[in-house]
Amino acid sequence: MKVFFRRIHLYLSLAAGLVILIACLTGAILVFQKEAEQTFHHDRYFIQPSGQRLALEQIVEGVKKQNPQSKINGIKVYSDPERSIEVSIGLGEKGKQGKDDHKGSIANQETGNKEKPPSKNESEQGHKAGAKRAEGRGPGLIVFVNPYTGKVLETYNNRESFFFTVMSLHRWLLGGNDSIGKYIMGISTFIFLFILITGIILWWPRTRKILVQRLKIKSNAGWKRINHDLHLLLGFYSSIFLFIFAFTAMAWSFEWFNNGIYKVTNSPIKSPEPPKSIYQNNVKRIGFDAVYQAAQTVYRNVVFYNISAPKDSVSAFTVMALSNYAVHESATDAVYIDQYSGKILEQQLFSDRSLGARVRSTFRPVHTGSIWGMPSKIIAFLVCLMGISFPITGVIMWLNRTRKKEKVKGKRILAEMEA
Repeated sequence: MKVFFRRIHLYLSLAAGLVILIACLTGAILVFQKEAEQTFHHDRYFIQPSGQRLALEQIVEGVKKQNPQSKINGIKVYSDPERSIEVSIGLGEKGKQGKDDHKGSIANQETGNKEKPPSKNESEQGHKAGAKRAEGRGPGLIVFVNPYTGKVLETYNNRESFFFTVMSLHRWLLGGNDSIGKYIMGISTFIFLFILITGIILWWPRTRKILVQRLKIKSNAGWKRINHDLHLLLGFYSSIFLFIFAFTAMAWSFEWFNNGIYKVTNSPIKSPEPPKSIYQNNVKRIGFDAVYQAAQTVYRNVVFYNISAPKDSVSAFTVMALSNYAVHESATDAVYIDQYSGKILEQQLFSDRSLGARVRSTFRPVHTGSIWGMPSKIIAFLVCLMGISFPITGVIMWLNRTRKKEKVKGKRILAEMEA
């Protein structure tokens, strides 16, 4: 039976080994992306507090002056007094700064929303048209601002960063979300699950003596034996973690897997519709400061408030808040605020989400190793490094075994000729 599993393990590894190596290498780099960004670009994220913070509207106006044709999509405010404020702005089609797409939205915000509220049918048509336009738009930007002086620290385009390239290689092999690279990575990840399972079957010892041998490296042996022991030992210690990382990665590769999470948990796949603002003609939209103050009355002791501006005349402000006591970085609470009156329309705690939504939200922190902070990140980093070694040590083992068989076959033929 083990001969069968050895062949399956070998053939699958030869088929997907290179892609697995790339996934593990890029995964190791991405584990500490946040820490690396904040270390090498410290002045982008951190400032020296001085005096009182400026009003959010002052900060937004300053960003608008530097990007007059852009749409303000949202603003992220950290409770840490030493953190900069992040203002998200949208760009127009093909890199143009939203001259046509967003002019109406900005005008509505500044002049009082004089258009009529869209009907349900118009809203649906507009949403579909907006989705099509979004495909041709350039990427949005994040403007980092000093909240005490209003100084723009940096305008950041994530798609032009080193880590975006690494992420693109990790998820799509430098393709796009609908590219063949995404499916190659997804299929290779699926194959990796079977490689890990067959690897454990092949590793499983028959006796306690063999178990002891497989839990250590025979350092005084030749390099072939050391390579063999490294493959088995590192494979044993990292297999469960690599299986978890590969399993969670499936949610980004295959829609059927993502939908399966909700079906298994008996949860609705579609999120409930957010509440709408009560449209008021000739009434100016409230500012970010009013929204920020309203959110603070609902959620306190948070890491940040992420405020998203309404997309049209009947949408609400959406504020996502990450509690200091959240179970993980994706466990955000939400509050929806009427864009005209400032009234709190709805509050949604993370615990109020469906079981499927809560389970799905854990996939990213588990996959990236951030689920338990720095300790789990260190584990994820080391496991990814081990994962890089498997295709290499495995190929070496295969070549050694192939050469050994060829030598034995050659000796047998030679002996037959001499006889």
